[in-house]
Amino acid sequence: MHNFAVEIGSEPTNRARTIKFGTRGRSAICKALSLTFVGISALGVGCHQYQITRLEEARSPDGHWLASASTIQNFGPGAASVDTTVDLRRTNVSERPMEVLGFSVGSLASQSGTLNLTMKWETPSHLDVTYNGHAATLYFQVVKYAGIEISVRDLSSATTTTSQ
Repeated sequence: MHNFAVEIGSEPTNRARTIKFGTRGRSAICKALSLTFVGISALGVGCHQYQITRLEEARSPDGHWLASASTIQNFGPGAASVDTTVDLRRTNVSERPMEVLGFSVGSLASQSGTLNLTMKWETPSHLDVTYNGHAATLYFQVVKYAGIEISVRDLSSATTTTSQ
């Protein structure tokens, strides 16, 4: 076993403290911690995967905005779900899209139908979105973003939600 001497806080009286480390015990602990970290990282990566599918896009009449709908399927124990989001982004500016609507379609096993989502620009500042409420739950809604009004209609109950 190798011993290392480390001087900590020497004082004018030449008193020093010595710390001794055994290199075998230290390297075994480092290896065990490294393997634990790698194992936990691999477990986390393997359990949660997702797949994004683009559904539809609709450009505003003036061409300044693009609405896009995507379905996200999450896979893994306790994380299996299907969600659909609608994003808005400016076509003439380089910035991230803003999520304005979120629908939960359920899990892969319990998915009972399709969302039947459609998007239509009524005017350059009004986006109308329709969907089938029997197959989904609207869990997130922005009613107005950057001057764009977003109305949502559930075709199963003929209910409309707007920003008025």
